[in-house]
Order: sequence, then C-alpha cells, then structure tokens
Amino acid sequence: MKSTVQLSEKLATEESVQLVKTAFEQYLKEQLALTKVSAPTVVLHGTGVNDDLNGVERPVGFPIKSMQERRAEVVQSLAKWKRLRLKEYELEPGTGIVTDMKALRPDEDLGPLHSISVDQWDWEKVIAPEDRNLKFLKQEVRKIYAAMLAAEAAVAASHPLLTPVLPAKIIFLHSEELQESYPHLSPKQREDRVTREFGAVFLMGIGGVLGSGEPHDGRAPDYDDWSTPTSATTKGLNGDILVWHPVLEQAFEISSMGIRVDAAVLEEQLKIRKAEDRTAFHYHRELLQGKLPQTIGGGIGQSRLCMFLLRKNHIGEVQVSIWPEEMRQELETKGIFLL
Repeated sequence: MKSTVQLSEKLATEESVQLVKTAFEQYLKEQLALTKVSAPTVVLHGTGVNDDLNGVERPVGFPIKSMQERRAEVVQSLAKWKRLRLKEYELEPGTGIVTDMKALRPDEDLGPLHSISVDQWDWEKVIAPEDRNLKFLKQEVRKIYAAMLAAEAAVAASHPLLTPVLPAKIIFLHSEELQESYPHLSPKQREDRVTREFGAVFLMGIGGVLGSGEPHDGRAPDYDDWSTPTSATTKGLNGDILVWHPVLEQAFEISSMGIRVDAAVLEEQLKIRKAEDRTAFHYHRELLQGKLPQTIGGGIGQSRLCMFLLRKNHIGEVQVSIWPEEMRQELETKGIFLL
C-alpha cells in the first residue's frame, strides 16, 4: 500500500504540472501569435507526413480495417503535418498554430530524461521568404525564452521554495564553434560545458556535418534547414534550446526548432541523405511544387519543461508512462515517486 506522503506528493505534483502547462502555453501563444488547434494522434503511412526524427526510430503502426487494411502510424512529431495545416488555414506571415502533440517512441532508452510517451507543444508559424535568416531565428528564440521566464516566475509565485534559476538572456552558439572549442569532448559533454557556464543556450546548426566530419546530433532532412550557409564556416537555420538543470546538474534540452526547408533546401538535404525517393510522397511534392507556405516551427517538451521548472529528478515524476518495475522500486527507495 502506498504511503500517505507518497500519494500527497503525487497529487501536489499533478496540480503543479497543470500550473506549468496552463501558464506557459498562454505566454507562448502571446509571444508567437499562435492559435491553439486540434492535432492527430495517427497519420497514414506512405504520405511522408510522419516525422522520421533521426531516421532510425520505428513508428508504431497498425492496419485500418475500414480502409482495406491501409496502414496508419502513431505520430512521432507533427513537424510536417503543421505545415500542411497552415496551408489550409491560409494564415498571414507572423501568425501560426500550436497544438498538444502526444506521440509514442518505443525505441527510446528509458531513463530520467526519456519515456516512450512524448508530449510537447508543437507549434508552427508562417514567415515571409525574406525571414529565412539567423536574425529572424534568434528573434523567435528570444520570444520562446521570454515565455519560459514568465512561466518560471509563475511557478515561483506559487512555490516559494522553487527559486528561479534561468538567466535573464539566452546565449546563441553554433555547434561548429562548440566543436572547435572543445574537440576532445563528446557532443553531450560540450553541451554540459557551455550550459553550465551560461545557464541557457540556443545551440545552432543541428543535423549538418561539422568540420570534424560528424554532425553534432541527427535531424531528418525534410523539415529543419540545417544546410544553408550562415557564415564562412557555419551552416543551419535551426537549433536546440538547452538549459542547465540544477538538480540533475547537466544540460537539459527543452526544445528543438528551426526555420523550415524551402524547395531548394529540401532537394539539397534529400540528396545529402540519399533520400530522394521521398519526393514521391504527398508532403514532399506539395513543398517542391511551391504549394506550402514558408514557416518556422518546433516542439517544446511539456514534460521536459515541467520537470525543469518543478526541479524533478525523473520525467516519470511529471508524466504517466510505462516503466520497468525494478526502476520504479529503486527510485522509490530514493524518495522519487513515478506517476
């Protein structure tokens, strides 16, 4: 039987999670001029709409009886779906949509930061062609960071013991610069080094090959632009928002985002990844034919943000999912109770 203390702590956490989600979503909508919309949990296989993330994760799929056994897949993210939806809504540049995305990723290695259940604010907004540059990308990152600061302040107002730790400003660094500064460190160690120093970092150029011959981290070729030159030595109009988690004492990714590919960049990145066969998919045909708007977008982890703002040790403390029983029991001996 669960102790009264354990049950009380879980209920208090549930209330705090709702506070974080409600507050941050409102701040995000205001900062980015977004409208909340509904989202699918499944999409049809073979349309090119589902996100293949790093290209190795297996989507959860099943046949649909009423559609001649046509196969459907649980979404892995809504990066492409959102752009198709923006075309339908015919929104003006500077406005966009946000939705609650819930996904299943069975290939995740379960642990403090990763669950098979993924929940995030998936957002996307229309931009003008001339906004496809670093200046605009940084402007939007600062808006998201402002929403994070406001949410942290709201949590601190309700939880006096949770002192704000985010710095007033987020720092911008390119993964190429990071690799050159710390060639002897792994990508994760580099992130830890700079995030510990600055508190909050937007690490740019995720997905493209660096001077070392390897990417900092993987990205699919058909949503974020990671190949457009931004200087003599750097490429990419995308990145990750990283913060220093004071409890875990490590870099902590909150969001992956970027300016999306246009037709020319899509062709280039598909060629680099030897994935030209994707041009047969509906989504890719629409983009290559100039039928989709220019956009910027990304995903912001809901459980990740809750975990950070509530200073939790494990993502299972703020999210209901499936965990090995031995993991659950071991954590309880340390006073960590999974929902």
